[in-house]
Formats: sequence, structure tokens, C-alpha cells
Amino acid sequence: MTRSRERALLILLSAVQFTHVLDFMVMLPLGPQLMRDLSISPKEFSALVSVYSLFSGIVGFLATGYIDRHERRGLLLVTYVGFIAGTVACALSHTATALAVSRAVCGAFGGICGSMVMTVASDIVPPERRAAGLGLVTTSFSVSLAAGVPLGLYLATRIDWEAPFWFVSALSVVNFGLILRFLPEMRGHIHPTHGSALAPLLEVLRDSNARRALLFFGTLVFAHFTIVPMLAPYLIANAGFPEDRLFLLYLVGGILSVVTTPWIGRLADTHGRPKVYAILVGIAVPVTLGITHAGHLPGVAVVALGASFFVFASGRFIPAQAICSLAVHPRRRGAFMSLNSCGRDLMAGITATLGGWLVTVGPDGKIDGYNRLGWIAVVAALVTVWLAYRVRHVEASHNPPS
Repeated sequence: MTRSRERALLILLSAVQFTHVLDFMVMLPLGPQLMRDLSISPKEFSALVSVYSLFSGIVGFLATGYIDRHERRGLLLVTYVGFIAGTVACALSHTATALAVSRAVCGAFGGICGSMVMTVASDIVPPERRAAGLGLVTTSFSVSLAAGVPLGLYLATRIDWEAPFWFVSALSVVNFGLILRFLPEMRGHIHPTHGSALAPLLEVLRDSNARRALLFFGTLVFAHFTIVPMLAPYLIANAGFPEDRLFLLYLVGGILSVVTTPWIGRLADTHGRPKVYAILVGIAVPVTLGITHAGHLPGVAVVALGASFFVFASGRFIPAQAICSLAVHPRRRGAFMSLNSCGRDLMAGITATLGGWLVTVGPDGKIDGYNRLGWIAVVAALVTVWLAYRVRHVEASHNPPS
């Protein structure tokens, strides 16, 4: 496969991942509007956020034994259809209960689809360029922040909160057609097997290096999502940031991330993934504490803190994903990535729920307890640095599929 074709396919996969990220991310800044329009509490809003992740994790776990038994493109297309259906259901929801059910459907299909995107990208890109290749796919997160979330907020404020989900649905239909047309079938990972569906799962779990990689990534997700769900409500209520200017936070953070994400990937490939990961954590720690302990701040300071969090805290996932993708043999990559994705989503859901229980809204409308979440996130992040150095690179260089 030529480098130009490899890059084109990675951009297509990034477009698919963009819809997953936007579908999840747009819920977070909609928190104040959803709590107001649906008359729900912070705890109930956290539950709306976590239901996506919980169902994604559960279904991803159940599907782990089947991922590597099927052709990659076909499975990606099937799960993407389910994700699109769930997103349309979100747009048609008018109550908190209906929205929760729709988010569960999105999570059930979107989680597997997202893990398939990373699996296909890992199959396409050889190990020596893996962090840069996955960094390109991860750019979808930055683009979502820079363009998708601000646009979603604009649609939500100008029309209604259902409008962003219609936008994601329409874009996903376009992506589906592009996958069908340009992504080749991928069968090189399939090997004759007579074992049960549990065999791939058990093989991964028996691998001590794979277990360390799963623990590493799950702890990173815990560190990240401890503060993410309540970030927008906290900055509005406590830091005094205007709700109608919230899009600026995501716009600036997204633009900076678009620039830094490929750079972080190249640095990780050149200087070592654990080393670059440790540096990013070292920068993210004071940024996290600054956000979670912030009182009333000027708007410029809020945007600077928020953008720094998106660049450095979210940037940790680039070398982390490369570390994990190299921790297993390609033959079991689908099962491992699915298990890693399901662990990530379960951890995100549990963490979001935990955050909802630990924070409260005071009589003055301010959010109390967010500083405790900051300290929890910092301790977990420091643990991940130790874990990152304990995950071995076991995948040999291989030829990507043609």
C-alpha cells in the first residue's frame, strides 16, 4: 500500500471517528441546557453521559470473542448503521428517559464501531509509524472540538438541543457511503479456529502484557473522565464563563489540538511513547488542578485553561493508544482493541457516575466538590506513568494490507 493511499484511508477513518467523538462530546457542553430543559439534576445529567459508555463497554465485552473472526470492513459498516440509528433516535427524543435509551443504543453500536476504527488503522499503519498514524485518526477529536462542538452548540442554541444529533446523523450517512466505496476488505487477520467465542478473550486475558496495557489505558480514562463531564457546568457556574461563549473554549482548544496532535504523534514515534506520555502527564497535572480549583476568572483565563487541558490532557491519549496497539500480536488485535475499548467505556461511565455523586449544586447555584475530583484525577494520572513503562512492545514490523 502506498503512503498516499494509507493517508487517504486514515483520513476516512478519522471522519468516521469524528462522528463518534462529536456524538459523545456534544453532550457535555449541552449539560446546562439539558438540565434546564429536561428539569434534571447534575447527578441525572451524569447518568445520561455515562449510559453511553456503560452500554458501549458491556456490548464491547460481549463482542470481543467475535471481532477477529470477521472481515473488518463489513463489521465496521454493520456497527456504523446501528450507531446512526441510535443518533437519529437521540434527535427524536423529547424526554430524559427517551434520551437515555437512545444514548444506550448509540453506545452499544458506537463503541464497537470506534474500536474497529482503531483496529483497522492499526492494521494499515506499520509499527514504526503507528503513533503518527493513530495521531492522524485522533485528530478527529481536535476537529470535533474546533468545529463540531461549536457548530453543535450553535445549532442547539439557535434551534434546539436535538439539532446537533440530526447533524451527526447526516454526516454519518455520508461517511457510510465513503467506507462502502473506498475501504477495502480486510481478511489478513482471519485464521482457521475451532475454539469457542471465549477463546480470543481468554487468550488476551492470559497475556500479562495485555493485562498491563488494559490496566494502563483504563486508569488513564479514569484520570481523564473524572473531571470532563462536569467541566462545562463548573466553568459556567463557578468560573463565571458566559454560557453563550462556551463555544470559544472548544474552538480555541480544538484549533490548537489540530496543530499539536500530529506533532505529538511524531514525537512519540521518534523519542519513545512512554517518555512523551510522561511529559504530557507532567504538564496536564497543574492544568487539571488549575481548572478544578478555579474561582471566578476572566474569560481569557478560562479559555486558556480549557484549551491547555484539551491539548495536553487529551494529547496523552495519542502515545497511550500507540503503546496499547503494540502490546499484542496483530492476530489478536481486534479482540484486544475491543476489550480495551469496552474497558475504556465502562471506566468512563463509572467515572462519570462517580463525579455526579461527588459534586453538588449549592444554594448559590455553584458546583461544590469539583476540587476533590481534580485531586483524584491527578493521583490516577501519576499512576499511569508508572504503568506506561511496564507495557512491552511485542508486535514485530509487518506489511500493511494491500
